[in-house]
Parts: sequence; C-alpha cells; structure tokens
Amino acid sequence: MQTLPHGSWPSPVDARRTLSGVVRRNAPRADGSELYWLEARPQDAGRVTLVRLRDGRTEDVSLPGQNVRTAYLEYGGGDFAVRDGVVLWVDHPTQQVWRAAPGEEPRTLTPALGGRVRWSCFRIDLARRAVLCLREDQRDPSLEPVNSLVRLDLDGANDDLGTVLVAGKERPAAAREGGDEAAAGLPGPDFVLDPALSPDGRSLAWLTWDHPAMSWDRTTLWLGRLDEQGDLVEAAPVAGQSGEESLEQPVWADDRTLLVLSDRTGWSNLYRLDGDDPAAGLVPVTRGQLDLGHPRWVPDTRSYDLLPDGRVVSGRSRDGFCDLVLVDPATGEVEEVETGTTYVGELAVLSTTEVAVTAARADAPADVLVVHLPTGQVRPASGAESPGVPEGFAALPQPVSWPTPDGATAHGFLYLPTHPEVQGPEDERPPLLVTLHGGPTSAAVPGLTAARTFWTSRGFAVLDVNYGGSSGYGRAYRQRLDGRWGQVDVQDAASGARHLAETGVVDGARLLVTGGSAGGFTTLAAATFTDTFAAGASHFGISDLATLATDTHKLESRYLDGLVGPWPQAREEFARRSPIHHVDQLATPLILLQGLDDKVVPPSQAEALAEVLRRKGLPVALVLFEGEGHGFRALDNQVRALESELSFYAQVLGLQLADDVAPVPVENL
Repeated sequence: MQTLPHGSWPSPVDARRTLSGVVRRNAPRADGSELYWLEARPQDAGRVTLVRLRDGRTEDVSLPGQNVRTAYLEYGGGDFAVRDGVVLWVDHPTQQVWRAAPGEEPRTLTPALGGRVRWSCFRIDLARRAVLCLREDQRDPSLEPVNSLVRLDLDGANDDLGTVLVAGKERPAAAREGGDEAAAGLPGPDFVLDPALSPDGRSLAWLTWDHPAMSWDRTTLWLGRLDEQGDLVEAAPVAGQSGEESLEQPVWADDRTLLVLSDRTGWSNLYRLDGDDPAAGLVPVTRGQLDLGHPRWVPDTRSYDLLPDGRVVSGRSRDGFCDLVLVDPATGEVEEVETGTTYVGELAVLSTTEVAVTAARADAPADVLVVHLPTGQVRPASGAESPGVPEGFAALPQPVSWPTPDGATAHGFLYLPTHPEVQGPEDERPPLLVTLHGGPTSAAVPGLTAARTFWTSRGFAVLDVNYGGSSGYGRAYRQRLDGRWGQVDVQDAASGARHLAETGVVDGARLLVTGGSAGGFTTLAAATFTDTFAAGASHFGISDLATLATDTHKLESRYLDGLVGPWPQAREEFARRSPIHHVDQLATPLILLQGLDDKVVPPSQAEALAEVLRRKGLPVALVLFEGEGHGFRALDNQVRALESELSFYAQVLGLQLADDVAPVPVENL
C-alpha cells in the first residue's frame, strides 16, 4: 500500500477508457415477451439506437446512422413506442416519425418540416389503425410552440399533421416578456402530457397544465370518451382542479379503472378512479410517506407498471435511494423487492415474474436490468454486463445529512477516496468535490458512475448534494426552493462542504464545487456569494437569470416565476440572484465548459462571465464545444470536459497529477 497525497493518486480509471466503455441504456418498453430500449454507444458520435431483445438476442431496430431522439420540449422523452410488433420512433435530425412493422420496410409516418414539428408519447391504436401522440408545432414564430394531443393515421403520410383532439393554447411569443396578459382567456392548455387509452379504446385520459406552473407544481387530469372514429365526443377534468396537486402517469388497470399518482398529501401515492363514476373522485390505494413518482421533465416517464395478476410494480424513493416495490391495489399493501440496486428509474413489465428496470448500482454501472419477482435477482437485459471499474475502485454511496443555516436539514451522498493500492497521509484530509445535479427539481442518484470514480480513484472525496428543491423527499422538501433559488441550494451546498470539513472528513482549504445547467447556476452562485470554495466548474451553467427568463425554451420560460419571482415584475430580484451582476463579490477561480449550440443556456453567458474573470485577474478557463447543445454527447467532448476540469483543479490547488492529462489553458494563474 503506497502513501501519496490526496488528489495525486495514479488511477487506471482514465477518462477515455472509462467513458468509452459506458453504454447508456434507458427507456425500457415491453411488447409481450420482447423488450426494447434506447442505447447510446460511446463510439457512435452521441447517436441513440433503438434496440430490441428477441429470443435472447439483441438487434437494432432503428436504421443505421439514425439518432432516435425527439426534441419535444427540447428535452425530449417519449421517443418511441411499440405494440404487437409495430414500432414507431423519432429520428432526431428531421424530427420525423418512422414506422416499422413485421414484413414491411421501415418508412416515415410524418412529413419532413425541418424539425419545426416535434412528436412524442405515442399510443398505438391498432383497432382504428391510428396513433395518439403529442405534437409540438413551432412553425409560427409569432407564437410560442403549440403543444397539442393529436391522432395520426398509422398507414398514411399524415401531411395534415394529424387530427387535433386536444388543441394547445396559441399563446403569443411576446407574452414571455410582457407578462401573460396577451394570452389571458385563450382556450386550450399550454402543455399536454401522457395520454392513456383504455384497453377497449373507448376512453382516453390525459394531463394538462399551464404557465407559470411546472408539471410537478400542479396538473389537471382529464377523462374523455371516444367515438368509433377516435374523435373526442366529451371530456371533463376529474382531478387536480383545485391547484396544489401534481398528478402523474395515468394508467388503465382495465376498461373502467384508471390509476394515477398524486402528491395531494405531500407525498406521491397511488390513487384509483372509477371511470363509470369519475365524480366520486380519486380513491387512495397507498398512503403514507411514499414517493412513487418523479418530476416529469419529459413525457412518457414510466415509474410504475401493471403485472398480469393486477399488482403494481413501482419505484419508491426513500432517504435518497429508490427501491423496487410491489403494490396490491386491493389492500394497498406495499412489499419491497430486494434487488441490490440503489436507484430504480423507468420500468416495464415482461411477465408476472419479470420486470425490466433502468437501475443504478453501488458497484456496477447503471443499466437496463431484468428483475425476477419475487426473488429480486437481476441480470443485464443485454446479456452482457457493462464494463465497470477495476476491482477495488468502487466508492460506495454513504447517505449524509447536515443542518442548514435556515434551520432545515439537507441531504446528500458522500463518496470517499477509494484505491486498493494507495492511501493518503494520516495527517492529510482529501480535497472535496461538491457535485450539484441539474433541474433543479431533480435528484442526486446514488451509485457507481465512471465520472465519479474518476475523482475518487485519484484521492478526491465527492459530496453529491440533494439540496432543498430536490425530489424524493416529499413535496415540502421540494418546495423549500420555491422563491429561493440561488439561496437555499447555495447554502445547502456550502454548509454541506463546511460540515464535512468541520467534522474532519475533508480538507476545508480544498473545497471544490461543480455542476451542470441548474447545478451550474448553483456553482456560479456559490462561487460568487460564498467564500467556501477554492475553485469551481460550471458546465453550461446560468450566470444571468434574466437571460434565462427571456431567452429560453417554452417549458422553462416561466419556471423562474416560482423559483425567483414573476418576470419582469421581479427584475430586481433576478439581478440580486444573478452572479453576473455581482462580479465585485466573485473571488473564486472558475472553469466554464459550454456547448456552442446550447438553446437552453446561451453560450453568451459563459463568454460574458469569462471576460469578467479575466478583467478581475482571477484564474479562469473557458472551454467551448462545437456541435454540442445542453449537455455533451460526443465521446471526445466528454473526455475533454472531464480532463479539463481535473487539469484546472490541479493547477489551482498545486496538485502533481500522476496522469498524462493535457493541461487546459488557464488565464491569470
């Protein structure tokens, strides 16, 4: 066992070898005994392939060179669907829907319109030879994108872009900056989500919500009746009209019984609705402090599914972990399935005894796994375990909590430096890298990741923070961030780092902070408004909240109304929270990593902040990525981003790296 300074340990977990071995699989969907999922292969230029598992063998379903990803609401989701061998998917460059069926050559189902019309959340209605789906129309620049529920012809070209069943609101684009007076009284919802067609095809359920809410703030559940052609002949709201309630994922248990998740009690529980008597309202199936759902950033997120015997299989968030449970709808009894995983995401039922899940693990990469019920035994759906990290290098997630300055308790996961052949000096504490998830209404997922092991194998400790506003701890914890973004998240991150320093776990003089998107904003705010951190890294982070309020996509265009205040009335508060307007307080070296094609956070924000840091004489590195949007997909860019961040910290902290890492140019060092 060697003794070397923390942060300077030699590691076999190099960026390229590690990231090139990570095949990202998600969105499992079942069609009988066949299983489908999306697969991002690291050497495939960031493209996503639709894959099918049939008779124990995997095969590509999408065509060579295609990239299966819808741009619906910019973040995508609901990229494909399958029923009885008929498969639909969206190819990203054109945003056209493709169709494949047994004995037929794949063909397009929608016209090419330069990506200005996006599609999502397909429900295949074979009896009517139709497809119900979500459509986002961006053809009229004078309007915000119009989001509607439509019906496509499964066998046609759909040059008319489908028959509208639920028409989205045609809101003037100018309403973003002038308040929403121009849209007052306009019919239709701003957003439609997750249509659910009953087994007999006669009933349709769906969710809607309107600006300035997000889907996890409040949604309305609608129930409608379809005629023989599939047109809506009547529709009415049946839950959520009162406001403070988020409803998720309506699913038909049978022709007359609808299941749905609701957080009306402060926790996401399962409810039942009698379709023959919807006026009776939702009846609770489960009770207590359960969180069975997740914030719906994208459509068609499936956090639970139905087994053939009528039971429900679901993820359940608890103390930051998310385990697999079985729910008996008749009794509400909840039974945990011991799988050995740390976090269950989406799932799909294959049979009474098998369910496919996207799951994280403490000692292996996240993957699509097949779980046997009720034993909990798991196996990789692809048939081969994804390459993990060398034996002895997996840092296990340790749940930690700490008091915050506002009298609350914050949560996170601590990963200590882990190396089978190297230890740090007894009198030295490791540097700490505080990592901040995006969203901000998301969560730190506990488990093994190549990027995190990259740090812990070199002698860094990592604190993955679930600051106030994170999901998985109930509605009240998520609402801690309401009106206080840039405050609660910053104090939780800074106090967590100081807590670990004060308790002797890490070196208080070498505290680092990093995050992407919303986590990047918190990074920049922490670097500006606290003196806690020695350096930070912002991955496509937000420095000017006003720009985000006026120059972002529809989904998040009113998000800050709840997190900061209504725009433009709260203009002064936006400025108070924005790091770019308080550069006089900024004294933290920063590396800024930014995609040049980012439509969520314009690159101009990173460039402006870099110029400020140059003028102040602070160490700064600006790394721009051509062809990348909000997040880095190409392997070369992922490697460059990770190595650049390590090089920056090493130069600022004076670490002697054992790796041959190309130094990132740092100004003012």
